[in-house]
Amino acid sequence: MAKLDIYNLSGAVTGSIELSDEIFGIEPNKHAIAAVIRNTLANRRQGTSCTKTRSETRGGGKRPWRQKGTGRARHGSTRSAQYVGGGTIFGPKPRDYSYTLPKKIKRLAMKSALSAKLADNKIIVVENFDLEAIKTAAAVKALKDLKATEGAFIVLDSMNENAVLSTRNIPDVKSAQVNEINVFDIMKYDSLLVTKAAVEKIQEVYA
Repeated sequence: MAKLDIYNLSGAVTGSIELSDEIFGIEPNKHAIAAVIRNTLANRRQGTSCTKTRSETRGGGKRPWRQKGTGRARHGSTRSAQYVGGGTIFGPKPRDYSYTLPKKIKRLAMKSALSAKLADNKIIVVENFDLEAIKTAAAVKALKDLKATEGAFIVLDSMNENAVLSTRNIPDVKSAQVNEINVFDIMKYDSLLVTKAAVEKIQEVYA
């Protein structure tokens, strides 16, 4: 089992915690991580883009000129695709881009992401992230003391309004509760800053 130091918000070591090799010590599966990230991005797509076909455009009900005798090409409507103001051929229509992945792939990707972060020494365990007040400067100082200034994904064990509101305006920093974590955010941010209680919950769920 890997052992990590536990820090307080001042950056001082206050203890240690053992991490399960089944969750934090596996060989990262890059295929699983990539599959879950693609799935996450696809599920976030709104799919609301829409263009009009010639039947949906306004006007164009009258034939622009007679079929024969003019020397010009025959046309039945000024709302055909070749006209300005005409419809679009094979344009995008509202659609659902979401799809599901097997649970085993999701679990493997989560374990792989956590193991990759540990292998890169990018996991920081803190006692808690309890700030005395809603103050961005206090959150910035805490991240600096914990050496997580290049971007951090803060995982909280429960709802912490002071922490959430104090960090939401900091660039490249995101906070979430432990039941909201996902592979995309773990891999997106440079450091994974997680509370001791959140680590215990992760190990309980993915054991």
